[in-house]
Amino acid sequence: MNRFLDRPIVALLTSHWLSMLGSGLVTTAAISWLLVLPLQMRGHVDNPYLGIILFVALPILFVAGLVLIPAGTFLARRRVRLGLATTPDRPAAIRRFATFLAVTTVANVVIASQLTYRAVEHMETAQFCGQTCHVMAPEMAAYQNSPHSRVACVDCHVAPGAGGWFSSKVSGVRQLMGVTFNNYERPIASALESGRLVPASQTCENCHWPQGSGSVKFQVIPNFADDEANTATQTVLMMMVGGAKGAGGIHGAHFGPGVNIRFAPGDKKRQSIPWVEYSNEKTGTKRTYLATDAKPEQVTALPRVQMQCVDCHNRPTHTFELPERAVNRALSAGDLATGLPFLKKKAVEILRVEYGSSAEAGQKIPAALAEYYRGQYPDLFAKRGDAIADAGRQLAAIYQRNVFPDLKVTWGTYANNLGHTDSPGCFRCHDEAHVAADQATIKQDCASCHELLAVEEPAPEVLKTLGLAGKIAQSQKQ
Repeated sequence: MNRFLDRPIVALLTSHWLSMLGSGLVTTAAISWLLVLPLQMRGHVDNPYLGIILFVALPILFVAGLVLIPAGTFLARRRVRLGLATTPDRPAAIRRFATFLAVTTVANVVIASQLTYRAVEHMETAQFCGQTCHVMAPEMAAYQNSPHSRVACVDCHVAPGAGGWFSSKVSGVRQLMGVTFNNYERPIASALESGRLVPASQTCENCHWPQGSGSVKFQVIPNFADDEANTATQTVLMMMVGGAKGAGGIHGAHFGPGVNIRFAPGDKKRQSIPWVEYSNEKTGTKRTYLATDAKPEQVTALPRVQMQCVDCHNRPTHTFELPERAVNRALSAGDLATGLPFLKKKAVEILRVEYGSSAEAGQKIPAALAEYYRGQYPDLFAKRGDAIADAGRQLAAIYQRNVFPDLKVTWGTYANNLGHTDSPGCFRCHDEAHVAADQATIKQDCASCHELLAVEEPAPEVLKTLGLAGKIAQSQKQ
Protein backbone atom coordinates (compact mmCIF):
# COMPACT_ATOMS: atom_id res chain seq x y z
CA MET A 1 0.00 0.00 0.00
CA ASN A 2 2.74 2.46 0.95
CA ARG A 3 4.65 1.66 -2.20
CA PHE A 4 1.50 2.47 -4.28
CA LEU A 5 0.96 5.75 -2.50
CA ASP A 6 4.55 6.70 -3.22
CA ARG A 7 4.10 6.16 -6.95
CA PRO A 8 4.20 9.25 -9.19
CA ILE A 9 1.00 10.85 -10.48
CA VAL A 10 1.50 9.17 -13.86
CA ALA A 11 0.90 5.78 -12.33
CA LEU A 12 -2.22 6.99 -10.57
CA LEU A 13 -3.65 8.54 -13.74
CA THR A 14 -3.36 5.25 -15.62
CA SER A 15 -4.73 3.04 -12.86
CA HIS A 16 -8.44 3.53 -13.58
CA TRP A 17 -10.49 4.19 -16.71
CA LEU A 18 -12.19 7.22 -15.14
CA SER A 19 -8.84 8.96 -14.73
CA MET A 20 -8.00 8.19 -18.35
CA LEU A 21 -11.39 9.52 -19.48
CA GLY A 22 -10.91 12.66 -17.40
CA SER A 23 -7.49 13.22 -18.92
CA GLY A 24 -9.01 12.85 -22.38
CA LEU A 25 -11.75 15.38 -21.65
CA VAL A 26 -9.27 17.90 -20.26
CA THR A 27 -7.02 17.45 -23.30
CA THR A 28 -9.93 17.79 -25.74
CA ALA A 29 -11.33 20.91 -24.08
CA ALA A 30 -7.93 22.58 -23.76
CA ILE A 31 -6.85 21.95 -27.37
CA SER A 32 -10.24 22.94 -28.83
CA TRP A 33 -10.35 26.12 -26.73
CA LEU A 34 -6.81 27.11 -27.70
CA LEU A 35 -7.55 26.58 -31.40
CA VAL A 36 -10.88 28.43 -31.51
CA LEU A 37 -10.15 31.35 -29.17
CA PRO A 38 -7.36 32.91 -31.32
CA LEU A 39 -9.72 32.91 -34.31
CA GLN A 40 -12.17 34.92 -32.28
CA MET A 41 -9.57 37.33 -30.94
CA ARG A 42 -8.21 37.99 -34.44
CA GLY A 43 -11.73 38.64 -35.72
CA HIS A 44 -11.80 35.78 -38.26
CA VAL A 45 -14.93 34.32 -36.72
CA ASP A 46 -17.80 36.65 -35.85
CA ASN A 47 -20.58 34.48 -34.48
CA PRO A 48 -22.58 35.19 -31.32
CA TYR A 49 -23.37 31.53 -30.74
CA LEU A 50 -19.73 30.52 -30.64
CA GLY A 51 -19.83 31.75 -27.04
CA ILE A 52 -21.89 28.65 -26.22
CA ILE A 53 -18.89 26.50 -27.18
CA LEU A 54 -16.16 28.75 -25.79
CA PHE A 55 -17.74 29.71 -22.50
CA VAL A 56 -20.24 26.92 -21.78
CA ALA A 57 -19.55 23.59 -23.54
CA LEU A 58 -15.73 23.54 -23.37
CA PRO A 59 -15.51 24.72 -19.75
CA ILE A 60 -18.05 22.05 -18.76
CA LEU A 61 -15.91 19.37 -20.46
CA PHE A 62 -12.76 20.75 -18.83
CA VAL A 63 -14.24 20.80 -15.31
CA ALA A 64 -15.78 17.35 -15.82
CA GLY A 65 -12.36 16.03 -16.77
CA LEU A 66 -10.77 17.60 -13.69
CA VAL A 67 -13.40 15.93 -11.49
CA LEU A 68 -13.00 12.52 -13.11
CA ILE A 69 -9.20 12.43 -12.71
CA PRO A 70 -9.14 12.43 -8.88
CA ALA A 71 -12.27 10.28 -8.82
CA GLY A 72 -10.50 7.63 -10.88
CA THR A 73 -7.39 7.94 -8.73
CA PHE A 74 -9.43 7.45 -5.57
CA LEU A 75 -11.15 4.37 -6.99
CA ALA A 76 -7.82 2.91 -8.12
CA ARG A 77 -6.33 3.35 -4.65
CA ARG A 78 -9.46 1.83 -3.13
CA ARG A 79 -9.20 -1.25 -5.36
CA VAL A 80 -5.59 -1.80 -4.26
CA ARG A 81 -6.52 -1.26 -0.62
CA LEU A 82 -9.24 -3.90 -0.90
CA GLY A 83 -6.90 -6.31 -2.65
CA LEU A 84 -8.87 -6.20 -5.90
CA ALA A 85 -5.88 -4.95 -7.92
CA THR A 86 -2.12 -4.93 -7.71
CA THR A 87 0.05 -1.87 -7.50
CA PRO A 88 0.78 -0.51 -10.97
CA ASP A 89 4.20 -0.94 -12.50
CA ARG A 90 5.86 2.46 -12.90
CA PRO A 91 7.60 1.98 -16.29
CA ALA A 92 4.47 0.40 -17.76
CA ALA A 93 2.34 3.22 -16.41
CA ILE A 94 4.60 5.84 -17.98
CA ARG A 95 4.51 4.07 -21.35
CA ARG A 96 0.75 3.67 -21.15
CA PHE A 97 0.24 7.33 -20.27
CA ALA A 98 2.61 8.53 -23.00
CA THR A 99 0.80 6.40 -25.57
CA PHE A 100 -2.54 7.72 -24.37
CA LEU A 101 -1.40 11.35 -24.64
CA ALA A 102 0.00 10.81 -28.12
CA VAL A 103 -3.19 9.16 -29.41
CA THR A 104 -5.55 11.70 -27.85
CA THR A 105 -3.44 14.64 -29.04
CA VAL A 106 -3.46 13.43 -32.65
CA ALA A 107 -7.18 12.69 -32.48
CA ASN A 108 -7.94 16.09 -30.98
CA VAL A 109 -5.90 17.95 -33.58
CA VAL A 110 -7.87 16.20 -36.32
CA ILE A 111 -11.19 16.85 -34.61
CA ALA A 112 -10.41 20.47 -33.79
CA SER A 113 -9.10 21.29 -37.27
CA GLN A 114 -12.04 19.71 -39.08
CA LEU A 115 -15.15 19.32 -36.97
CA THR A 116 -14.61 22.50 -34.95
CA TYR A 117 -14.16 24.49 -38.15
CA ARG A 118 -17.31 22.95 -39.62
CA ALA A 119 -19.22 23.67 -36.42
CA VAL A 120 -18.14 27.31 -36.45
CA GLU A 121 -19.00 27.56 -40.15
CA HIS A 122 -22.46 26.11 -39.47
CA MET A 123 -23.09 28.53 -36.63
CA GLU A 124 -22.54 31.40 -39.08
CA THR A 125 -25.69 30.35 -40.95
CA ALA A 126 -29.20 31.69 -40.55
CA GLN A 127 -30.46 28.13 -40.16
CA PHE A 128 -28.51 27.74 -36.92
CA CYS A 129 -29.52 31.13 -35.53
CA GLY A 130 -33.17 30.79 -36.48
CA GLN A 131 -33.94 27.09 -36.28
CA THR A 132 -31.75 25.68 -33.48
CA CYS A 133 -33.88 27.43 -30.86
CA HIS A 134 -37.66 27.12 -31.20
CA VAL A 135 -38.11 30.56 -29.65
CA MET A 136 -36.62 32.17 -32.77
CA ALA A 137 -39.17 30.57 -35.10
CA PRO A 138 -41.15 33.84 -35.63
CA GLU A 139 -38.04 35.82 -36.50
CA MET A 140 -36.82 33.07 -38.82
CA ALA A 141 -40.15 32.96 -40.67
CA ALA A 142 -40.15 36.73 -41.15
CA TYR A 143 -36.47 36.69 -42.16
CA GLN A 144 -37.13 34.16 -44.94
CA ASN A 145 -39.85 36.46 -46.32
CA SER A 146 -37.68 39.60 -46.35
CA PRO A 147 -35.30 41.50 -48.67
CA HIS A 148 -32.40 40.50 -46.40
CA SER A 149 -33.04 36.76 -46.55
CA ARG A 150 -29.53 36.15 -47.91
CA VAL A 151 -27.76 38.28 -45.32
CA ALA A 152 -26.28 36.34 -42.40
CA CYS A 153 -27.79 37.09 -39.00
CA VAL A 154 -24.37 37.88 -37.53
CA ASP A 155 -23.83 40.64 -40.10
CA CYS A 156 -26.53 42.72 -38.40
CA HIS A 157 -26.66 41.40 -34.85
CA VAL A 158 -22.95 41.41 -33.97
CA ALA A 159 -20.98 44.65 -33.77
CA PRO A 160 -17.41 44.66 -35.11
CA GLY A 161 -14.41 44.60 -32.81
CA ALA A 162 -13.60 43.04 -29.46
CA GLY A 163 -16.43 44.86 -27.69
CA GLY A 164 -19.05 43.53 -30.08
CA TRP A 165 -17.53 40.08 -29.86
CA PHE A 166 -17.66 40.03 -26.05
CA SER A 167 -21.18 41.49 -25.93
CA SER A 168 -22.48 38.86 -28.35
CA LYS A 169 -20.98 36.07 -26.24
CA VAL A 170 -22.62 37.38 -23.08
CA SER A 171 -25.93 37.74 -24.92
CA GLY A 172 -25.65 34.24 -26.38
CA VAL A 173 -25.03 32.65 -22.99
CA ARG A 174 -27.94 34.60 -21.46
CA GLN A 175 -30.26 33.43 -24.25
CA LEU A 176 -29.10 29.84 -23.78
CA MET A 177 -29.89 30.01 -20.07
CA GLY A 178 -33.33 31.45 -20.82
CA VAL A 179 -34.15 28.59 -23.18
CA THR A 180 -32.67 25.97 -20.84
CA PHE A 181 -34.72 27.10 -17.84
CA ASN A 182 -37.77 28.04 -19.96
CA ASN A 183 -37.95 31.55 -18.51
CA TYR A 184 -37.54 33.57 -21.70
CA GLU A 185 -39.97 36.33 -22.63
CA ARG A 186 -43.07 35.59 -24.67
CA PRO A 187 -43.17 37.25 -27.11
CA ILE A 188 -39.44 37.70 -27.56
CA ALA A 189 -38.53 41.37 -27.19
CA SER A 190 -36.91 43.02 -30.19
CA ALA A 191 -33.27 44.10 -29.95
CA LEU A 192 -34.45 47.71 -29.90
CA GLU A 193 -36.85 47.02 -27.04
CA SER A 194 -34.40 44.96 -24.99
CA GLY A 195 -31.61 47.53 -25.31
CA ARG A 196 -29.27 45.12 -27.13
CA LEU A 197 -29.55 46.73 -30.54
CA VAL A 198 -26.27 47.14 -32.41
CA PRO A 199 -26.08 50.75 -33.68
CA ALA A 200 -27.03 51.19 -37.33
CA SER A 201 -23.71 52.93 -37.95
CA GLN A 202 -21.96 49.60 -37.28
CA THR A 203 -24.33 47.37 -39.23
CA CYS A 204 -26.86 48.87 -41.67
CA GLU A 205 -24.52 51.59 -42.86
CA ASN A 206 -21.91 49.06 -43.97
CA CYS A 207 -24.15 48.57 -47.03
CA HIS A 208 -26.62 51.45 -46.92
CA TRP A 209 -24.09 54.23 -46.58
CA PRO A 210 -25.75 57.51 -45.63
CA GLN A 211 -23.38 59.75 -47.61
CA GLY A 212 -24.85 58.53 -50.90
CA SER A 213 -27.25 60.77 -52.77
CA GLY A 214 -30.86 59.66 -52.55
CA SER A 215 -33.57 59.67 -55.14
CA VAL A 216 -37.30 59.45 -55.66
CA LYS A 217 -38.92 56.04 -55.27
CA PHE A 218 -41.91 55.05 -57.38
CA GLN A 219 -44.30 52.88 -55.37
CA VAL A 220 -47.52 51.09 -56.28
CA ILE A 221 -49.64 49.87 -53.35
CA PRO A 222 -52.31 47.32 -54.30
CA ASN A 223 -55.66 47.04 -52.57
CA PHE A 224 -58.62 44.75 -53.09
CA ALA A 225 -62.14 45.56 -51.95
CA ASP A 226 -64.35 43.36 -49.77
CA ASP A 227 -66.94 43.06 -52.56
CA GLU A 228 -67.84 39.97 -54.54
CA ALA A 229 -65.47 40.84 -57.38
CA ASN A 230 -62.50 41.59 -55.12
CA THR A 231 -62.24 44.86 -57.03
CA ALA A 232 -58.61 45.84 -57.47
CA THR A 233 -57.36 49.39 -56.98
CA GLN A 234 -53.91 50.93 -56.80
CA THR A 235 -52.44 53.80 -54.87
CA VAL A 236 -49.45 55.30 -56.66
CA LEU A 237 -46.86 57.32 -54.75
CA MET A 238 -43.64 59.12 -55.50
CA MET A 239 -41.67 58.75 -52.27
CA MET A 240 -39.21 61.59 -51.66
CA VAL A 241 -36.54 59.37 -50.16
CA GLY A 242 -33.69 61.83 -50.60
CA GLY A 243 -30.33 61.36 -48.96
CA ALA A 244 -28.06 62.51 -46.17
CA LYS A 245 -25.72 64.38 -48.51
CA GLY A 246 -27.86 67.44 -49.00
CA ALA A 247 -30.29 65.65 -51.30
CA GLY A 248 -33.32 66.64 -49.24
CA GLY A 249 -36.28 64.34 -48.96
CA ILE A 250 -37.04 62.13 -45.97
CA HIS A 251 -33.46 61.10 -45.27
CA GLY A 252 -32.10 64.59 -45.83
CA ALA A 253 -34.58 66.10 -43.38
CA HIS A 254 -33.54 63.69 -40.64
CA PHE A 255 -29.86 62.99 -41.40
CA GLY A 256 -28.74 65.79 -43.71
CA PRO A 257 -25.57 67.86 -43.20
CA GLY A 258 -25.64 69.47 -39.78
CA VAL A 259 -28.94 67.87 -38.78
CA ASN A 260 -29.08 66.28 -35.34
CA ILE A 261 -32.26 64.82 -33.81
CA ARG A 262 -32.70 63.45 -30.32
CA PHE A 263 -35.88 62.20 -28.70
CA ALA A 264 -37.22 60.72 -25.49
CA PRO A 265 -39.17 57.47 -25.95
CA GLY A 266 -42.09 57.04 -23.59
CA ASP A 267 -41.93 53.24 -23.70
CA LYS A 268 -39.41 50.51 -24.51
CA LYS A 269 -40.95 49.85 -27.92
CA ARG A 270 -40.61 53.55 -28.78
CA GLN A 271 -44.21 53.81 -29.94
CA SER A 272 -44.71 56.92 -27.82
CA ILE A 273 -42.37 59.89 -28.30
CA PRO A 274 -43.38 62.83 -26.09
CA TRP A 275 -40.17 64.88 -26.49
CA VAL A 276 -38.12 65.75 -29.60
CA GLU A 277 -35.08 67.98 -30.00
CA TYR A 278 -34.10 69.19 -33.49
CA SER A 279 -30.93 71.11 -34.25
CA ASN A 280 -29.21 72.17 -37.47
CA GLU A 281 -25.61 73.34 -37.21
CA LYS A 282 -25.68 74.91 -40.68
CA THR A 283 -28.74 77.08 -40.11
CA GLY A 284 -28.32 77.52 -36.35
CA THR A 285 -31.86 76.28 -35.78
CA LYS A 286 -32.61 74.49 -32.52
CA ARG A 287 -36.04 73.60 -31.19
CA THR A 288 -37.40 71.34 -28.50
CA TYR A 289 -40.88 69.94 -29.08
CA LEU A 290 -43.16 68.61 -26.36
CA ALA A 291 -46.31 66.58 -27.00
CA THR A 292 -49.43 68.43 -25.93
CA ASP A 293 -50.55 65.54 -23.73
CA ALA A 294 -47.15 65.15 -22.03
CA LYS A 295 -46.21 66.62 -18.68
CA PRO A 296 -42.75 68.29 -18.52
CA GLU A 297 -41.89 66.71 -15.16
CA GLN A 298 -42.57 63.22 -16.54
CA VAL A 299 -40.57 63.82 -19.70
CA THR A 300 -37.56 65.03 -17.69
CA ALA A 301 -37.10 61.54 -16.23
CA LEU A 302 -37.09 59.83 -19.64
CA PRO A 303 -33.82 58.83 -21.36
CA ARG A 304 -32.63 60.78 -24.42
CA VAL A 305 -31.57 58.81 -27.50
CA GLN A 306 -30.00 59.79 -30.79
CA MET A 307 -32.21 59.15 -33.79
CA GLN A 308 -30.88 56.50 -36.14
CA CYS A 309 -32.06 54.46 -39.13
CA VAL A 310 -33.81 51.76 -37.11
CA ASP A 311 -36.10 54.23 -35.36
CA CYS A 312 -38.13 54.22 -38.60
CA HIS A 313 -36.77 51.08 -40.30
CA ASN A 314 -37.31 49.04 -37.14
CA ARG A 315 -38.32 45.87 -39.00
CA PRO A 316 -36.04 45.89 -42.07
CA THR A 317 -35.81 42.11 -42.11
CA HIS A 318 -38.13 40.62 -39.50
CA THR A 319 -41.29 42.21 -40.89
CA PHE A 320 -44.64 40.81 -39.80
CA GLU A 321 -47.77 41.57 -41.83
CA LEU A 322 -51.33 42.34 -40.86
CA PRO A 323 -54.07 40.21 -42.48
CA GLU A 324 -55.36 42.90 -44.86
CA ARG A 325 -51.93 43.79 -46.21
CA ALA A 326 -50.85 40.15 -46.49
CA VAL A 327 -53.98 39.20 -48.45
CA ASN A 328 -53.64 42.26 -50.69
CA ARG A 329 -50.08 41.28 -51.55
CA ALA A 330 -51.01 37.67 -52.20
CA LEU A 331 -53.87 38.71 -54.49
CA SER A 332 -51.64 41.16 -56.33
CA ALA A 333 -48.87 38.59 -56.77
CA GLY A 334 -51.28 35.99 -58.10
CA ASP A 335 -50.87 33.65 -55.13
CA LEU A 336 -54.63 33.97 -54.49
CA ALA A 337 -57.16 33.79 -57.33
CA THR A 338 -59.02 37.07 -57.66
CA GLY A 339 -61.81 35.25 -59.53
CA LEU A 340 -63.05 33.61 -56.34
CA PRO A 341 -65.98 35.74 -55.08
CA PHE A 342 -65.52 37.55 -51.78
CA LEU A 343 -62.11 35.97 -51.35
CA LYS A 344 -60.54 39.11 -49.88
CA LYS A 345 -63.30 39.54 -47.29
CA LYS A 346 -63.50 35.89 -46.31
CA ALA A 347 -59.72 35.43 -46.23
CA VAL A 348 -59.25 38.25 -43.72
CA GLU A 349 -62.10 36.92 -41.57
CA ILE A 350 -60.58 33.43 -41.46
CA LEU A 351 -57.09 34.74 -40.70
CA ARG A 352 -58.35 36.78 -37.76
CA VAL A 353 -59.85 33.74 -36.03
CA GLU A 354 -57.83 32.59 -33.00
CA TYR A 355 -56.27 29.14 -33.39
CA GLY A 356 -54.62 27.11 -30.65
CA SER A 357 -51.49 26.31 -32.61
CA SER A 358 -49.87 26.67 -36.02
CA ALA A 359 -50.71 23.05 -36.76
CA GLU A 360 -54.37 23.65 -35.95
CA ALA A 361 -54.41 26.72 -38.19
CA GLY A 362 -52.84 24.69 -40.99
CA GLN A 363 -55.82 22.34 -40.86
CA LYS A 364 -58.71 24.65 -40.05
CA ILE A 365 -57.94 27.56 -42.39
CA PRO A 366 -58.12 25.56 -45.66
CA ALA A 367 -61.12 23.66 -44.30
CA ALA A 368 -62.97 26.88 -43.40
CA LEU A 369 -62.39 28.40 -46.83
CA ALA A 370 -63.49 25.21 -48.58
CA GLU A 371 -66.60 24.97 -46.40
CA TYR A 372 -67.54 28.57 -47.26
CA TYR A 373 -67.44 28.00 -51.02
CA ARG A 374 -69.05 24.57 -50.74
CA GLY A 375 -72.01 26.11 -48.95
CA GLN A 376 -72.31 29.48 -50.72
CA TYR A 377 -71.09 28.64 -54.23
CA PRO A 378 -71.52 24.87 -54.78
CA ASP A 379 -71.23 25.09 -58.56
CA LEU A 380 -68.08 27.16 -58.34
CA PHE A 381 -66.68 24.78 -55.75
CA ALA A 382 -67.22 21.85 -58.09
CA LYS A 383 -65.47 23.65 -60.96
CA ARG A 384 -62.65 25.40 -59.11
CA GLY A 385 -61.99 23.10 -56.19
CA ASP A 386 -58.25 23.06 -56.91
CA ALA A 387 -58.02 26.89 -56.87
CA ILE A 388 -59.95 27.02 -53.60
CA ALA A 389 -57.71 24.37 -52.04
CA ASP A 390 -54.61 26.25 -53.20
CA ALA A 391 -56.01 29.50 -51.75
CA GLY A 392 -56.56 27.72 -48.44
CA ARG A 393 -52.94 26.57 -48.36
CA GLN A 394 -51.72 30.07 -49.17
CA LEU A 395 -53.80 31.55 -46.34
CA ALA A 396 -52.46 28.95 -43.93
CA ALA A 397 -48.92 29.86 -44.97
CA ILE A 398 -49.66 33.56 -44.36
CA TYR A 399 -50.93 32.76 -40.88
CA GLN A 400 -48.03 30.45 -40.02
CA ARG A 401 -45.37 33.02 -40.87
CA ASN A 402 -47.04 35.81 -38.89
CA VAL A 403 -48.77 34.20 -35.89
CA PHE A 404 -47.20 31.85 -33.32
CA PRO A 405 -49.71 31.15 -30.52
CA ASP A 406 -47.27 29.25 -28.28
CA LEU A 407 -44.89 32.22 -28.27
CA LYS A 408 -47.69 34.81 -27.91
CA VAL A 409 -46.95 36.38 -31.27
CA THR A 410 -50.12 37.47 -33.02
CA TRP A 411 -51.21 40.07 -35.58
CA GLY A 412 -49.64 43.41 -34.73
CA THR A 413 -47.38 42.16 -31.94
CA TYR A 414 -44.38 43.72 -33.67
CA ALA A 415 -45.23 47.18 -34.96
CA ASN A 416 -43.61 48.38 -38.19
CA ASN A 417 -42.72 52.08 -37.97
CA LEU A 418 -42.00 52.51 -41.68
CA GLY A 419 -44.86 54.65 -42.95
CA HIS A 420 -48.07 55.18 -41.02
CA THR A 421 -50.69 52.74 -42.32
CA ASP A 422 -50.23 49.65 -40.15
CA SER A 423 -49.00 51.49 -37.04
CA PRO A 424 -48.44 55.14 -36.03
CA GLY A 425 -44.91 55.14 -37.46
CA CYS A 426 -44.19 58.64 -38.77
CA PHE A 427 -47.14 60.04 -36.84
CA ARG A 428 -45.39 59.32 -33.53
CA CYS A 429 -43.72 62.70 -34.12
CA HIS A 430 -45.38 64.18 -37.22
CA ASP A 431 -48.80 64.70 -35.66
CA GLU A 432 -49.05 68.50 -35.40
CA ALA A 433 -49.29 67.89 -31.63
CA HIS A 434 -45.59 68.29 -30.78
CA VAL A 435 -45.19 71.99 -30.01
CA ALA A 436 -42.07 74.10 -29.46
CA ALA A 437 -41.74 77.17 -27.25
CA ASP A 438 -42.35 79.46 -30.25
CA GLN A 439 -45.53 77.47 -31.06
CA ALA A 440 -43.93 75.78 -34.07
CA THR A 441 -45.11 72.19 -34.55
CA ILE A 442 -43.73 69.07 -36.18
CA LYS A 443 -45.69 69.16 -39.41
CA GLN A 444 -47.89 66.45 -40.84
CA ASP A 445 -47.62 67.68 -44.41
CA CYS A 446 -48.16 64.74 -46.78
CA ALA A 447 -46.28 66.42 -49.63
CA SER A 448 -43.10 66.57 -47.56
CA CYS A 449 -42.58 62.83 -47.87
CA HIS A 450 -44.53 61.72 -50.92
CA GLU A 451 -46.49 62.90 -53.91
CA LEU A 452 -49.84 61.17 -54.36
CA LEU A 453 -50.29 60.33 -58.05
CA ALA A 454 -53.35 58.12 -57.54
CA VAL A 455 -55.36 57.06 -54.50
CA GLU A 456 -57.14 53.68 -54.70
CA GLU A 457 -58.07 54.05 -58.35
CA PRO A 458 -59.21 51.00 -60.37
CA ALA A 459 -57.10 52.03 -63.36
CA PRO A 460 -54.65 54.84 -62.51
CA GLU A 461 -53.83 56.92 -65.55
CA VAL A 462 -50.20 57.19 -64.51
CA LEU A 463 -49.77 53.41 -64.77
CA LYS A 464 -51.22 53.47 -68.29
CA THR A 465 -48.82 56.26 -69.24
CA LEU A 466 -45.86 54.27 -67.95
CA GLY A 467 -47.09 51.05 -69.58
CA LEU A 468 -47.44 49.23 -66.27
CA ALA A 469 -51.20 48.73 -66.07
CA GLY A 470 -51.24 45.66 -68.29
CA LYS A 471 -48.31 44.02 -66.55
CA ILE A 472 -49.93 44.41 -63.14
CA ALA A 473 -53.18 42.92 -64.41
CA GLN A 474 -51.40 39.94 -66.00
CA SER A 475 -49.67 39.07 -62.73
CA GLN A 476 -53.01 38.39 -61.05
CA LYS A 477 -54.23 34.83 -61.37
CA GLN A 478 -57.77 34.59 -62.71
